[in-house]
Amino acid sequence: MAKWTVDQSHSSVGFEVKHMMVSKVKGQFESYTADVEAADLTDLTSASIAFKMDVASINTRNEDRDNHLRSADFFNVENNPMIEFTSTSITKDGGNYSVTGDLTIKDVTKPVTFSVVFNGKGTNPWGVEVYGFEAEAKINREEFGLTWNAALETGGVLVGKDIKIKVELEVNPAA
Repeated sequence: MAKWTVDQSHSSVGFEVKHMMVSKVKGQFESYTADVEAADLTDLTSASIAFKMDVASINTRNEDRDNHLRSADFFNVENNPMIEFTSTSITKDGGNYSVTGDLTIKDVTKPVTFSVVFNGKGTNPWGVEVYGFEAEAKINREEFGLTWNAALETGGVLVGKDIKIKVELEVNPAA
């Protein structure tokens, strides 16, 4: 099994959630680590994947909202500084993959499956092979203890339950 490094300057770990029932808030984690091991990245079924996101690095482009997300109302970053995902099984269907694993948020661990698309491989200008992937999953935030909300005068709630997680990765061989 070879080890692979995530090129963070060409990768992102983000999310989106409904806001006030009419729009979406998008955000990302600026700081994360990933451990990827695989015999061959053109066939992920042999891979082992682990991610850790530093919750304090959350960025929704609004400092007040980011601080609220870090607070005890949401992630309680002081007691739960990381979000973690570790793959448990990977299956292939045509050119797409289902990567199932354990997602831990606020000491709650639940199985989550990401739909993964292999975008291809290439060689960068320095002669290093790079591989690209996109992954997406949907979770119910309340199942992970993220239950804060506010009712709207017009009906509905301020923050939707469903969170779409989007990951874009470019990886290359570990040095």
